Amino acid sequence: MFDTVLVANRGEIAVRVIRTLRALGVRSVAVFSDADADARHVREADTAVRIGPAPAAESYLSTERILQAAARAEAVHPGYGFLAENTSFARACAEAGLVFIGPPADAISLMGDKIRAKETVRAAGVPVVPGSSGSGLTDDQLADAAREIGMPVLLKPSAGGGGKGMRLVRDASVLADEIAAARREARASFGDDTLLVERWIDRPRHIEIQVLADGHGNVVHLGERECSLQRRHQKIIEEAPSVLLDDATRAAMGEAAVQAARSCGYRGAGTVEFIVPGGDPSSYYFMEMNTRLQVEHPVTELITGLDLVEWQLRVAAGERLPFAQKDITLTGHAIEARVCAEDPARGFLPSGGTVLRLDEPQGDGIRTDSGLSEGTEVGSLYDPMLSKVIAYGPDRETALRKLRAALARTVTLGVQTNAGFLRRLLAHPAVVAGELDTGLVEREVDTLVVTDVPEEVYEAAAAVRLDALRPRGEGWTDPFSVPSGWRLGGVPKPVGFPLRVFDPVEFVPRGTHTVTEDQVSITLDGVRHTFHRAADWLGRDGDAWHVRDHDPVAESLTRGAHAGADSLTAPMPGTVTVVKVAVGDEVTAGQSLLVVEAMKMEHVISAPHAGTVAELDVTPGTTVAMDQVLAVITPTESPSQAPAESPAESPAEEEQ
Repeated sequence: MFDTVLVANRGEIAVRVIRTLRALGVRSVAVFSDADADARHVREADTAVRIGPAPAAESYLSTERILQAAARAEAVHPGYGFLAENTSFARACAEAGLVFIGPPADAISLMGDKIRAKETVRAAGVPVVPGSSGSGLTDDQLADAAREIGMPVLLKPSAGGGGKGMRLVRDASVLADEIAAARREARASFGDDTLLVERWIDRPRHIEIQVLADGHGNVVHLGERECSLQRRHQKIIEEAPSVLLDDATRAAMGEAAVQAARSCGYRGAGTVEFIVPGGDPSSYYFMEMNTRLQVEHPVTELITGLDLVEWQLRVAAGERLPFAQKDITLTGHAIEARVCAEDPARGFLPSGGTVLRLDEPQGDGIRTDSGLSEGTEVGSLYDPMLSKVIAYGPDRETALRKLRAALARTVTLGVQTNAGFLRRLLAHPAVVAGELDTGLVEREVDTLVVTDVPEEVYEAAAAVRLDALRPRGEGWTDPFSVPSGWRLGGVPKPVGFPLRVFDPVEFVPRGTHTVTEDQVSITLDGVRHTFHRAADWLGRDGDAWHVRDHDPVAESLTRGAHAGADSLTAPMPGTVTVVKVAVGDEVTAGQSLLVVEAMKMEHVISAPHAGTVAELDVTPGTTVAMDQVLAVITPTESPSQAPAESPAESPAEEEQ
């Protein structure tokens, strides 16, 4: 076993790897960018090394800087994302005399190319999804292949995974635009815009098999994970085992995964992903192989009793697997939910801010893997996933119930998250029944997102404001500052408070309340409601609300002199990556004008109405805050007659 291992990653995966290193008595070396100088993984490691400025390209993606930091270690664990599936990085580690805790570079290269991967596993007898063959297809050749396969089709970057650049196309008339967009995203994410096209299987299920291989020819599978609950091709809920598979299908898919691993000379932990028609689980197709640890690996750990990070380390150190396939047993059921910095009520736009209060459940069948601590700054530079909440029980019903309860107890005030949305999703009748497919979330999203602010939220916020105005201590009190509702020459008027969550509201509290430093309890119409609180944030059952005082004059000044229907504002904090217009240009309603990127999500900002670009306040590379004015469009027609802005989004890589 190694004495010291460098963890070439950040956030919850770095904390997770460090935990196993500590348990094995192995020293850990963390790396950090300037943005992560006080991050949890930095504080938990034995040693931490600064590797550069905040942008990932100058820090976490810099092979040179990471290898310099790794001079203090014998091996490098890449986690997932960043350099985990980078062939040149794996080779650079070997050339530097470091052990790369992952598969051989040749295996990464082969399986990282989806076209070669499909050809290789097909030759090994593994069924694959019908689609284009060969690489280097032109746009016209891709479009022809798509029409030959038949709509709908899925465009996929050959060099990457996790949903980045993936496009579902149902209408052949938009193929050219979708191919161009997919190439742009693939080039920006992977430095390679090669695409392939595959047949889209309606209402498919996404099932993956965990494999583990040593350097002595032994390969086993550790059962499957159901990953069908996705949004924009990104997994949000994973569970093991799948309710879809019977023992025979599980064994057949497991053997196919083992053969796929053998076909590329695999070593370490990896995942073979399959797409499975829900109506015929015996007709499964290979999609791709992820040559690294997966975000969802904890559910496999809980049902097998194996620490996958530990076995990554042992295999990389040259040890043999001491168990055969017949020794692997799956016990109980585990389900994981990914908590991300995003705002479901604002179309799942990325969020950010400072974690003001944090409460993450642990124990009694609940495990939370997290990179957070109170005071953590969540910015727009890195992946939006903050933590993972995992529940284990003897059966699926128990695991579901425990996970819903754990998400209700999860508190992350100061940063908007999707925890409440996930809790409602896990209570959806189709999810409870195990009737899953990759399109379920998108079909049901409107029933799972709460956009109306409950009255009790405003009641609690007003109670906080009222409590702050009450006189405290002894001595003289200014009578005009007491919230008594007193009026000169009239009857007392109830005290109201101008508040804003989404839209401004003038709210007059009418219930009774108790306010403490970290909690607000109010009784409204005979019902008691209790909220967590931190500064202007209130939280309950996984949901959170940022309730601010509403001052129309101050907000007008903040948004700028042109704030209003003619203005285009940033829907979230991020970076402007594309500017397609200049001052003086004539634009049409719905025309794409700007692209803002945050947390690896690309957002298109469109013209709210036809008009002229009167003001343009940003250029490519400009960092913007939420609601910052980007441009002003002087209308040539009434804005009320034109379609409203509807930013489009494209999926980002799911794992860092």
